[in-house]
Amino acid sequence: MAQDEALTGQARAALAAITLPDGGTLGDTTRLAAVSAREGRVTAMIAIAPEEAEAFAPVRDAAQAALEALPGIEKALVALTAEASTPAPEASAKPPPAKPGVTPAPGASRKPAAMAGITHIVAVASGKGGVGKSTTSVNLALGLRALGLKVGILDADIYGPSLPTLLGLRGQPRVGADRKLLPMQAYGLKAMSIGLLVDEETAMVWRGPMVMSALTQMMAEVEWGKLDVLIIDMPPGTGDAQLAIAQGTELSGAVIVSTPQDLSLIDARRGITMFRKVDVPILGVVENMSHFICTDCGAHHAIFGEGGAQEEAGRLGVPFLGGVPLTMELRRASDLGQPVTAVAPDGILGRIYQGLAERLLAGLQ
Repeated sequence: MAQDEALTGQARAALAAITLPDGGTLGDTTRLAAVSAREGRVTAMIAIAPEEAEAFAPVRDAAQAALEALPGIEKALVALTAEASTPAPEASAKPPPAKPGVTPAPGASRKPAAMAGITHIVAVASGKGGVGKSTTSVNLALGLRALGLKVGILDADIYGPSLPTLLGLRGQPRVGADRKLLPMQAYGLKAMSIGLLVDEETAMVWRGPMVMSALTQMMAEVEWGKLDVLIIDMPPGTGDAQLAIAQGTELSGAVIVSTPQDLSLIDARRGITMFRKVDVPILGVVENMSHFICTDCGAHHAIFGEGGAQEEAGRLGVPFLGGVPLTMELRRASDLGQPVTAVAPDGILGRIYQGLAERLLAGLQ
C-alpha cells in the first residue's frame, strides 16, 4: 500500500510537468484527476471540454509516455474526459450481423481496430442493477464456450466491476509487445475489467465523460485477438456509458436481463427502447431469479412473481431465451469465482445456461 502511494505521488509529479497546448503545464491547472497506482499500473484522467479533444491528443500521449518512463511502472492508462463528437452512422449503413466464423466485409465496421478480429459483439444489459446481469453474462459466455466458440468477456461496469470476483481472477493484465493490454484467462474465456486495473477498494468517483473515455480505451487498447463472440457486461441503466458502447462498437445485438416483478420489467422496457433507438437488435430476454428452489424440500417458490419477463418479451415481440432459478448453489459458486456452467456443466443450472447460449447463438445466426 505504501509503495502504491509513493508511486501515485511520483506519477502526479511527472504529469504536473506535461506541457499544455496554451504553453502552461498540467500542474498549473485543475485538469488532472483520478491518478491511481497499483502494482506497477497507473491510471489517470485529464479533464477537457469536448471541442479540446483533438488539441489534447498529444498531451495524452506525452502524459502516458512520461508515466511509462518512471521506474516501477509497467503500464499507464491515461484518458481524456471527453471524446471528439462524431456523427452517428445512419441506421441503413450498418451491415447485418454476420454468422460465427464469418468476418464482416472490410470498411463496414465501426469496431475499434483492436476489436477487428471479433465476429460478434453482444451486450448483456439491464435497466437496473441487482437483477443478476453479471452472473448471467459470465455463464452465457461459458455456455457459448462450451459450444466450441472462442469467447471473451468485457466488464463495462466501471462503478461496480464484478468480473474479477465471478471468475476468480487475481493479479493484473500483462502488456503486449504493441503496448496493448492482454486479456486475462479464466475457464477458457478471455476477460478484461477495470477491476483488474485498480485496487478493489478504490471508489471510481468519475463523471460521465471520464467513464466513456475509460470504456473507449478498454475497448481500443486491449488485444482481444480472434474471437467468435465478445460478451459485454453492460453497466445498469440507459445513460452515457451505454450509448458510448452502442455507438462506438458494432453490436450484433443485446440480451436484456430482468427479474419477473413489475419493478424490474419497467426498467427492462427502457433498456429495450434504448437499444432500438440506436438500431441494435434485441437477441432475447432472460428472466433471472424466475423462482427460488428450496434447499430443504426442493420446492419452487416464485418470490418475485412468475413469468413476467416471458410475458413482456411476447408483448414487445422479442425472443424469450429462458428463465434461471435462484439457488444457494448459484450464489455460492458466484461468490467463490467458480461459475456453475464451468464447474458443473451437467447440473441443473449448467444445462439451463447452455440452453440459453444455444438459443442466443441461433439468434446470431
